[in-house]
Amino acid sequence: MKKIKVAVVGFGNVGKYVLETLEASPDFEVAGIVSDIPVNISHYHVVDHIAKLPKPDVAILATPTRLVEQIAKEALALGINTVDGFDIHGGILDLRRNLDATAKQNNAVSIISAGWDPGTDSVIRALFEAMTPRGITYVNFGPGMSMGHTVAVKAIKGVKAALSMTIPLGTSVHRRMVYIEIEQGYDFEQVEAAIKADDYFAHDETHVIKVDSVDSLLDMGHGVNLVRKGVSGKTQNQWLEFNMKINNPALTAQVLVAAARASVRQQPGAYTLIEIPVIDMLYGEREELIKRFV
Repeated sequence: MKKIKVAVVGFGNVGKYVLETLEASPDFEVAGIVSDIPVNISHYHVVDHIAKLPKPDVAILATPTRLVEQIAKEALALGINTVDGFDIHGGILDLRRNLDATAKQNNAVSIISAGWDPGTDSVIRALFEAMTPRGITYVNFGPGMSMGHTVAVKAIKGVKAALSMTIPLGTSVHRRMVYIEIEQGYDFEQVEAAIKADDYFAHDETHVIKVDSVDSLLDMGHGVNLVRKGVSGKTQNQWLEFNMKINNPALTAQVLVAAARASVRQQPGAYTLIEIPVIDMLYGEREELIKRFV
């Protein structure tokens, strides 16, 4: 069996779990790690740009969301498939359009927003709507650490360390609890205002709290509750529900790796997870998978 060669781009919380997931997956081979900061792993190639690696089949972008488009375009231009966890819901369509053009020009594939939300939760929401075309879906995240929101806070001037917790209030309404350590010389109220103005937080109730140590609060747990109340045909009162409690970066990494597997089975272009056949994300022979799940 020819293994899929993967480069891990970024080596923070998610990148480390991506590496572990690849090591546990029999159909993958780690081509190397791309990181701007030193990585102490002697048995893998570690470089500061993907062009310095022997060409991988896929690059998994374990990078901050706001860097995804630039890095993906660089990899796609080299004919390397990309998979990312872009998590700004309102920006997904624009990213898909932009990366679709680059991917097709270079005979490559880009699977975007391939975490658990957006990502696998998106697939579940789509299935729920297929089952009940009329109705209302509520998405309730947490309680837990939001990695995307936390990274966004850390990028704000004056923030030394940060943790953003998502607290579900029900009916898709959330509270953001942001705990920060302040750099010396910065005014807390100005930093607080900058956080609340950021698009990650501007649409939710947000509380910013100054603490002495963010590390003492860290917990990678998270979760989601998806509920849809709807109508099948002309029959009302259908109730669909999905729940999970997870280690956030570990599950994100697993979905990214599954999407990397699917990327080598698609035609050139950019895709979201709802456009990918679920079977393409799974390891194993097609008929055996059909027998197992159908």
